[in-house]
Amino acid sequence: MISDDQKHYYLDLNSMKELPESHAWLSQADGCLPPCSSDHHLAIVDVPVIDLKEDPNAMKLIGHACKTWGVFQITNHGVPLDLVQEMESAGRNLFSLPIQQKLKAARAPDGGVSGYGVARISSFFPKLMWSEGFTIIGSPNEHARKLWPNRYHNFCDVIEEYKEEMNKLAQELMSLMLGSLGVTMEDVKWAAAGGSQGSTSRPGGALQLNSYPACPDPDRAMGLAAHTDSTLLTILHQNNTSGLQAHKEGTGWVTIPPIPGALVVNVGDLLHILSNGLYPSVLHRAMVNRTQHRFSVAYLYGPPPNVQISPLSKLIDQVHPPLYRAVTWSEYLGTKAKHFNKALSSVRVCAPLNGFADANDHNRVQVG
Repeated sequence: MISDDQKHYYLDLNSMKELPESHAWLSQADGCLPPCSSDHHLAIVDVPVIDLKEDPNAMKLIGHACKTWGVFQITNHGVPLDLVQEMESAGRNLFSLPIQQKLKAARAPDGGVSGYGVARISSFFPKLMWSEGFTIIGSPNEHARKLWPNRYHNFCDVIEEYKEEMNKLAQELMSLMLGSLGVTMEDVKWAAAGGSQGSTSRPGGALQLNSYPACPDPDRAMGLAAHTDSTLLTILHQNNTSGLQAHKEGTGWVTIPPIPGALVVNVGDLLHILSNGLYPSVLHRAMVNRTQHRFSVAYLYGPPPNVQISPLSKLIDQVHPPLYRAVTWSEYLGTKAKHFNKALSSVRVCAPLNGFADANDHNRVQVG
C-alpha cells in the first residue's frame, strides 16, 4: 500500500502539461547538475555495431568494444523480432493503464524490488526522474493478476518467452566476452551451468520495463540519471525514439541511436570485477523529449545469487594482481543500494597499475 508521503513519487506523467518542481533538474538550490549542461559536447562518434552471426570476427570485435566502450549494439542476434514487438506491445499496454490501476501492482514500500514504481536509484538524487518502471523477477503472475485479474495470461506468456530468449542470448554473449579474454565457459563453472528456468543454480536475471512519456520541458528533466548496472551484462531493446546515452572515457556523452532489429549490450559492474577491470561497466543515462514517448525493456543478466564473483584467475599474475575482492550478486546489490556509483570502489582491494579504474570511478561520481 502506498502511503500519503510517497504519493508525490507517482504522478501521472502522461497527463502533465507542465514540469513540476519535483522533476526540475536545473534548480541550483537542489544541487543538481543540469542534465544537458554538456550536451553541446556530445561526441559525434558511433557505438560499435556487431553482426553476431555473420561477422567471423564477432568475438574479437566484442572484446574490443567491451574494453574501449563497455557498450555495443548487436544485429542478427537470433531473438525473433516478432517476439520483441510483442514484448514492446505488452509493456506499452501496461504503462497505458490508469495510474491507480498500476499502483495495485506497486513495489512493496519496505524495499521491494518487483512490481511497478519509479526508478530504484531515485533515492540518490534530490529530484525525481521523468519515467516509470516495472520490474519482473521470477514469475510475473502475482503482479499481472493485480493489473488484469481476468486476462493476465497473455502478458505472462510473452514475459516468460522473452526472458528465456534473452537468457540464451546472454549466455552466448558471455561465451564471446570471456572468449575474447582467453577464458572459456568451462573455466567459469557457474557460467556453463544448465538447469531449468528459474533454477537458483543457473545464471539468469530480471526484466526491467521502462516508460519515458513525452515531457513538457525536456531540457529541465531527466529520464534516468547516470548510473552503471550491477549486472554481468544488460541487453536492452529500445523503441525507435532516441534517448539512451553512454559516457566514454576521454570522449564524453555519446547517443546510442535506435537501430531497427538491433539490441544494445552493456557491461555491468560484476563483469568489470570478473575481468579484473579490463571491461569497464559503462555509465549511461536516458534523456526525454517533448513530442515522443520512449519505451525500453532491459534484461539484467547475472550469476546465480550466491556464487562468489572475483577476478578470473587467468587474468591475474604478479604484474596484474586482483583489483577486487570476491562478492556475490546478492551482496553486491546490497552494496550498490548503499553506495550507488561508488560501489565498485567499496569492494576494491588493490589500486590499478594503469589508473584506469580510478579514473572510471571519478566519472561515476562527477558526471550526470
